[in-house]
Amino acid sequence: MSKIVAIHSFRGGTGKSNSTANLASLLAVNGARVGVVDTDIQSPGIHILFNLDESEISHSLNDYLWGKCGIKDAAHDVTGRLAADVKGQIFLIPSSIKAGEIARVLREGYDVGLLNDGFRDIVSEMKLDYLMIDTHPGLNEETLLSIAISDALVIIMRPDQQDYQGTAVTVDVARKLDVPNLMLVVNKAPAAFDAEDIRARVEQSYNCKVAAILPHSDEMMALASSGIFSLQFPDHAITKGYRDIVAQLSA
Repeated sequence: MSKIVAIHSFRGGTGKSNSTANLASLLAVNGARVGVVDTDIQSPGIHILFNLDESEISHSLNDYLWGKCGIKDAAHDVTGRLAADVKGQIFLIPSSIKAGEIARVLREGYDVGLLNDGFRDIVSEMKLDYLMIDTHPGLNEETLLSIAISDALVIIMRPDQQDYQGTAVTVDVARKLDVPNLMLVVNKAPAAFDAEDIRARVEQSYNCKVAAILPHSDEMMALASSGIFSLQFPDHAITKGYRDIVAQLSA
């Protein structure tokens, strides 16, 4: 049975898109057919991680939302760009990076209800095992819709007081929306922090399982979104954490 997984954070800069791309890639390496949708329409960027240049994007999520194409027409097969032995496939539905189209979204908006139809259609038409939704940070109409229809919600947070407060709001909303599988991921944990202490405090604070504690990494910073970290650093502690999350999503 297909699963829809929303990857979310209350604030920007948590590593949400990086996490989405890495989880999708590891699922595909394991043999799954995975769709990735960039619903962060106001500040898109996950296409960079998959080495998809703006000039290669014939259709985007924006085109679908404005009735210019079907949702399947906006899906780009990025499997061959992973530079790894991939048993499955990854199809990316990017948002437009064109300034004029971003400005149009901000000015005119779009029918958020079409997202729901698009998500269901792409899962069916592409015979996906997983649909990963890279959400816009914070809580708005499209984010709430993405959370509401998801089989699993992965909330990315940092060990930071602002993140703690914002995550509490997101967890509360997710519970009200009856998300079947809710998990937290603590990202960019400083080496000076004890991982198990972080896990215990976060799980106690939110009464929610922590799927992984991902350490701060100079290697991740140096990669600078130029590729999929877990494929380039298969033995790294961060990659182990991503694999732990994938195992829980696959259960």
